[in-house]
Amino acid sequence: MSVLPHAQSWSTTGDDIGVLLLHGFTGSPKSVTPWGQSLKERGWTIQVPRLPGHGTRWQDMNKTRWQDWYGEAERSFDELAGSCSTVFVMGLSMGGSLTLRLAQERGSAIAGIVLVNPAVHSERRDRFLLPALQTILPSFPGISNDIAKPGQDEGAYDRIPLKAAHSLSKLWSIVKRDISMVAQPLLLFRSAQDHVVEPSNAAWILANVSSVDLTEVILPNSYHVATLDHDAEQIFEGSATFVNRIITG
Repeated sequence: MSVLPHAQSWSTTGDDIGVLLLHGFTGSPKSVTPWGQSLKERGWTIQVPRLPGHGTRWQDMNKTRWQDWYGEAERSFDELAGSCSTVFVMGLSMGGSLTLRLAQERGSAIAGIVLVNPAVHSERRDRFLLPALQTILPSFPGISNDIAKPGQDEGAYDRIPLKAAHSLSKLWSIVKRDISMVAQPLLLFRSAQDHVVEPSNAAWILANVSSVDLTEVILPNSYHVATLDHDAEQIFEGSATFVNRIITG
């Protein structure tokens, strides 16, 4: 199986502060690598896994389910927790969904979470047809590279694998069912214009988590893949400030 350029998992060893970064649906580590490199410069230990089925061919995603993606997130988290005294989890889009699930299941083992344009539902009209469509159609046209900044490429598929998309909807249902279990400090970045994830996602998350330490930041000049967009530095600096504030008490 050939991995696309810049889509490989990567990690770096630093001090005992660990950060797990999770990419989005049909995407790859490429979309969060600048974020991870920025945090690496702080001296922290970074893990950026490539989720199963991603970074190769879209057909490979239809052979995986949300439990596979979450299992890799868990494995990476456990590796970080084995060497770091404090671990943060951060995610883009579906990576945010997986971050919320980890927060629900790992509780106080996670010091804080950062979400960028996270998803827990879709308002697409065809969402009601997905259970039937995924049995007869392999894919739909893709949703990649929703980026305002010219010349950027997140390394995502140009097709939406429908079996995988159907499984993603099941992950969302579980995350929403258990949302009150999220109590960690939470920093959420949301793009003012996002053509993939509707604003109602962030609004619902913020209204239903149990976190007391809760901050939303609006990104005025970015689309969905904000980690590669005009406001990326705001995400990088804001995430680092968030981590430093939590670890210093």
